[in-house]
Amino acid sequence: MRTQPINPLDFPIATSPDGTLSARDLRKLLIAMGADDVGFVSIDRSELNDQRADILRAYPPTSTLVSYVVRMNREPIRTVDRSVANLEFHHTTDDANDVARDVVRKLERLSIRALNPPSGFPMEMDQFPGKVWVVSHKPVAVAAGLGQMGIHRNVIHPKFGNFIILGTILLAEKVDEESQPIDFNPCLSCKLCVAACPVGAIKADGQFDPSACLTHNYREFMSGFTDWVEQIADSRNAIDYRRRVNDSETASMWQSLSYGANYKAAYCLAVCPAGEDVIAPFKQSRSNFVTDIVKPLQQKKETVYVVANSDAEGYVKRRFPHKRVKRVGGVRPTSIRGFVNGMPIVFQAEQSKGIDAVYHFTFTGEEPFDVTVTIRNHRLNIEPGIVGTSDCAVTADGTTWLGFLRKERSIVWAMIRGKVRVRGPISLLTKFGRCFPS
Repeated sequence: MRTQPINPLDFPIATSPDGTLSARDLRKLLIAMGADDVGFVSIDRSELNDQRADILRAYPPTSTLVSYVVRMNREPIRTVDRSVANLEFHHTTDDANDVARDVVRKLERLSIRALNPPSGFPMEMDQFPGKVWVVSHKPVAVAAGLGQMGIHRNVIHPKFGNFIILGTILLAEKVDEESQPIDFNPCLSCKLCVAACPVGAIKADGQFDPSACLTHNYREFMSGFTDWVEQIADSRNAIDYRRRVNDSETASMWQSLSYGANYKAAYCLAVCPAGEDVIAPFKQSRSNFVTDIVKPLQQKKETVYVVANSDAEGYVKRRFPHKRVKRVGGVRPTSIRGFVNGMPIVFQAEQSKGIDAVYHFTFTGEEPFDVTVTIRNHRLNIEPGIVGTSDCAVTADGTTWLGFLRKERSIVWAMIRGKVRVRGPISLLTKFGRCFPS
């Protein structure tokens, strides 16, 4: 990115008598290091309420979050050849991490303390399948005025569109000028991301199915990798393995292990026309834009990975019959809190048709926990504790319940042994399970 090393003394950071740093000088430093835009957010801002504790655990002195973006090249992201797109993702993410690392190094030489968490991976995998990232870069970027969230759940920068990689630096000092969110959303609500998504994760009404995206787009990350390893373990021999996993899938996994995990789609990014630098072809001719960029991705013959009996499986078969559907394992909880926190992620709205019920769950054992779950009008609502009157009440030993969810134990066996007790129609519990396939 840079041809000459930059001396930090060439970018002095002005400091007020109270120790506050100059936002203008910090911005100049980040831009010199390769960032394309920068914003500043105090650790006390309300937008950080849900991640402040995690940030302060990682770096207790944090006073200011420095959010920045690095632009990606657009055309590589748009091609049907995903190796090209993934190379762009990886290189730009490396650039973003280099920006933060170099900035923190310069700041250290100026006796200013800062921490550079990764822009993407690696992450804290000992916490998987819970929250594995140190900083949620997207809400920080929105708070810092670097864009707004689009319907596809990606930040859209007003100039660069969603062709950006985000990063955050945790700064131990205050700055003299904070950034504020922009007062408009660059998202055009064109729904092209809805049309291009191969698994129907992005809904036209604004809803989002995280598990569908995770299962396919992140097939060679995390839970997808775990599923692949278990396919190896379950195979009787090489021939049986090849029946389960074809040669191109094995080669693709090797490539991800060797060169960085590859995204299977990210078509939502590819087709997004928003942003001052991006929008011109879309404004000139929407039909040509769709023909040139959207349709090649829609028409691509490819394997789409889904959880059995999920909304995504039905969507692919209806919408893209020329694409090959392959059933794979989904995310499995490793704790009761993980089960509860993960329900909004794996909930399948289409599978909940006809359900109007309140469920009370009382978990006993090593991780006692009470929770009330309501499924109504294709929506899920979760409340801690036992609230109101239930249509179905479940009392379960937590370890046994997790074993059932992980397909390691039989629910019938658990009920016979009294490890799981159900008050109310068993059919309601069956319907509940239908909403959370794995």
